[in-house]
Amino acid sequence: MRVQDGWLEGVVRCPSAHCNARPDGEVSLLVIHNISLPPGQFGGGYVQSFFRGQLDPAAHPYFAEIAALRVSAHFLIERSGAITQFVSCDERAWHAGASRHGGRENCNDFSIGIELEGTDELPYTEHQYGALLALTQALQQGYPAITNSRITGHEFIAPGRKTDPGAAFKWHRYLAALTTPKGT
Repeated sequence: MRVQDGWLEGVVRCPSAHCNARPDGEVSLLVIHNISLPPGQFGGGYVQSFFRGQLDPAAHPYFAEIAALRVSAHFLIERSGAITQFVSCDERAWHAGASRHGGRENCNDFSIGIELEGTDELPYTEHQYGALLALTQALQQGYPAITNSRITGHEFIAPGRKTDPGAAFKWHRYLAALTTPKGT
């Protein structure tokens, strides 16, 4: 798995118009999120439709509240571990909103956003952790400023406003796997 011209090779591409050009500066932060549509339900392709601005507000009562929002992430990792990319890593996806990391505002300007299909409370799947590990390693190769210390959750860059990826996400497990040499 590797990034070529901002796109991850070997994954589904589902381009979103919910993005724009980044300001000058290197990509130096990875933000982990979660999402499920409708809330607490998985599958159905609603997240993909939402990130592309094609969510049918009549398909579920909750969708009427969010259908007009213009948001996206660079990647979605489904419960099965399947990865979809919506925005080139060289462009600014609209995933973090009002945010701050290391004294810098507007994390969308310098970050890559990964959405895990899930909720704050339900355990993420083995497939998701495996896909997230492989994706993170590929991103770190393509964007060396994303060190392990520059990986964070939405909850930490938008405290009081966001809670994801939540208590169900095993940070220790994920970060320990990143520091373990491959093949051990």
